[in-house]
Amino acid sequence: MAVAATAPSTFWKKHLGVTIALGIILAWGACLYLLLTAYTISWTSPLTWLLVLVQTHLYTGLFITAHDAMHGVVSSHKKLNTAIGWLAALLFAYNWYPRLFPRHHQHHRHVATEEDPDYHPSGNFFRWYLSFLGNYITIWQLVAMAITYNLLILVFPQPNVILYWMVPSILATCQLFYFGTYLPHMGEHAPDNRHKSGSQPKNHLWAFISCYFFGYHWEHHNYPGTPWWQLWKKKA
Repeated sequence: MAVAATAPSTFWKKHLGVTIALGIILAWGACLYLLLTAYTISWTSPLTWLLVLVQTHLYTGLFITAHDAMHGVVSSHKKLNTAIGWLAALLFAYNWYPRLFPRHHQHHRHVATEEDPDYHPSGNFFRWYLSFLGNYITIWQLVAMAITYNLLILVFPQPNVILYWMVPSILATCQLFYFGTYLPHMGEHAPDNRHKSGSQPKNHLWAFISCYFFGYHWEHHNYPGTPWWQLWKKKA
């Protein structure tokens, strides 16, 4: 009886990564659908802009989910892990998982060096950001985004498409870059800092809101096999 009682708990613990990943994907899709179909924009309403931030956070969650898949921590089932990572990346502005995967692991192997695709030696925010985008965005992504935009505005109100489909994807790249790349890796690091990474002060609520705990960036590099939703434990 004791074994039977603990079985459901064991099952959900084993599949919690998949549940969280699919939850983010479904939340992103459901919110986007409602914002495109059921929300009338009022340019003077704070709710309009709050919803932009909510959708931006969910876009960031898509990339974080793809990122966790790159580290094999969404699911122990390799094909399912890859499939979820592929889907999450594709939903975020048609990012191509097979292109992201080797570049991200190159970042971990050669962090803050000339061989790191996420790093720019100038330290200048804008040059670094443009370099970061250039290493990950392809012309085919832009073409796919343009085609999708023109199809969406045939069905949904154009302002809603711009404000809740297009703008959040751009803001999310800024969020990911600023909190997950620029702040942790900017400036000089101590010689004994083998990850060449900083970490934001301990504040779990802000760490989640800002970038799904990836402001705890030294911890991520030190424990790359830890999923985002458990990364706060490593800060402690």
